[in-house]
Order: sequence, then C-alpha cells, then structure tokens
Amino acid sequence: MTVENSIYQKTISQPVVIEGIGLHSGKVAKVTIKPAHPNAGVIFIRTDLEKPVTIPATYDFVTQTKLATTIGRDIAKISTVEHLLCALKMMQIDNALIEVTGPEVPIMDGSAAPFCKAIETVGVVEDQTALRKVAILRKRIEVRKGDKIALIEPSTRFHIDARIEWTHPAIGTQSFSYTVGETNYKEVAFARTFGFMRDVEALKKMGLALGGSFENAVVMDEEKVLNLEGLRYDDEFVRHKVLDAIGDFALAPVQVLGDVTLVKAGHEMHSELIHAIFSNPENFEVVTVEEAITEEKNLGVLETSWAAEIQRSI
Repeated sequence: MTVENSIYQKTISQPVVIEGIGLHSGKVAKVTIKPAHPNAGVIFIRTDLEKPVTIPATYDFVTQTKLATTIGRDIAKISTVEHLLCALKMMQIDNALIEVTGPEVPIMDGSAAPFCKAIETVGVVEDQTALRKVAILRKRIEVRKGDKIALIEPSTRFHIDARIEWTHPAIGTQSFSYTVGETNYKEVAFARTFGFMRDVEALKKMGLALGGSFENAVVMDEEKVLNLEGLRYDDEFVRHKVLDAIGDFALAPVQVLGDVTLVKAGHEMHSELIHAIFSNPENFEVVTVEEAITEEKNLGVLETSWAAEIQRSI
C-alpha cells in the first residue's frame, strides 16, 4: 500500500486484531483497531474492565512517561501506546477506535512494524469527508534539562532531528532525521526498543520489563549486542528514539508543523514539549490544510512556498 498525502482525514478500512504480551506488565493483551468517523481522532478503550473506559489519545491524558508513555482516565490506564501511535501516524490514520483487553499495548517485536503491517493488510479509507487540521507554530519553544534538549521551531513541515550519546561501544553517538511525507516509514518502523542486561533484575523488582525478551528488544551486556540476529539498522538505537518521538507527538490534538530537535530526550521531555506548545494559544494557530493551501497566509515565520510544502508533508 502506498500512503498518499491528502487534505482529507483517513481511517482504517476494517477492523484488525493484534495480540501479544506487554513489555512491562508481562500480560497478554489483544488490540483491535477499528474504523472511526471523521473528527473522532484516536480513542483507546479498555474493554476488559467491568465498565469499558474510553481514553482519548491526547497529551492531556498522559499519566506516566517512565520507560514508556501511559495514558489513563479514572481507574483505567494503558501503557506503551507510543509504538502503535507511531504506526498510525506513519500510515496517516487520523481516526481510529482501539480496543485493548489489558493495561498495556502488546510490545510485539519491540518496533512499530507489526502495527504498520496490520494496517497495510486491511488498507485505509482515503478521503473521509472532514478536512485535516494543522497547528502552525508561531515561535520557538524549548525544554531543557541539563544536557537533554527538546525544542521545536516554526516550519512548513513536521521534521525531527534526533541525537543520542551513550558510552556503550555498540551505541556511541548516533543521529537520525525524519520528515513526514518524505522519509519512508520503513526507515523507522522496524527499529526495536533496547535495554541492558544489567538493568533487567532492577526493572523487574520495580514491576517493569516483566515481558521483556530477546524476541521483543535489543539487549546488550557491557560490550555488545546479545541478540543472535544482531541489529536491523547500524543506527537502530537512534531510529527507535525517533519512532518513540513520532508516537509521542501523535498525542498532540492536531498535527504540529515544526522542526523538532531532540538531544538525549525521551518520553518525559516529548510530553513536556507538547504541553509547552499547547499551554499558550499564542504559540500556534490551527487551520485546515485546505485553508493553508488556498489562503496563502503570510504568518511572518514561514517561507512563501509554505502552502505547497504543507500539502506534501501532511
């Protein structure tokens, strides 16, 4: 399936079921992705509870960002939503109902690829009746914690430049860039989550990584990657960080246009940056893509060719 750009919203063509174990909970869960009507957005539903609870996939429902992104409402929580949200974003799904039969989205192989493949299997409904919207940034916004940086600058596209720095010989310093509408999803989707063997016991005592294995993560000792198959990309580690960021930015209420720079950043800083953007209405303007293309607005921070670039990038 070729993912085409469109000014109209999209949804999945029919339900698709994905089942697997949760990385942190260790519990088996089934996810059913269903079509949703225009303007519905992405909505998670915990169907295993006595009374099902709906949780909109937006940043104001984020409850936890330690090692994964968790969303919640009332007593219901769903952890590790970022890989699935990344897949939906890369496959350009705007509206979907996601039923989950447990506290965590299954980790599958540790990447977004199984979710992308599931969506490809059933296909996408092109051009729902509602127009897509974008948030055009008015100013540079930055979150900084020591040497960790997450910032976004006005742009006609959604672009991520990410850099990580580790002393581990298998990682070192890695950089990767992603642009919506330009970077093929396969350049990011297959990158797996990763961790260190030395941390496994500590994480398990904290009730985390209970479902972790060589089948769903890149695992390292002090010197090397322990997975027999090795890495899928030479720079798989930073690509997975970009994957996480795409999934976390999918929790914005509308697609943000901006150039994002991430240095040693993770889920917590992604969430804080999104909060910073939408905490002040003066930071952005929401318009439909059609308005962006036809009105040729002069926002003072965008190039004259911005409308055409937006159409290509959404």
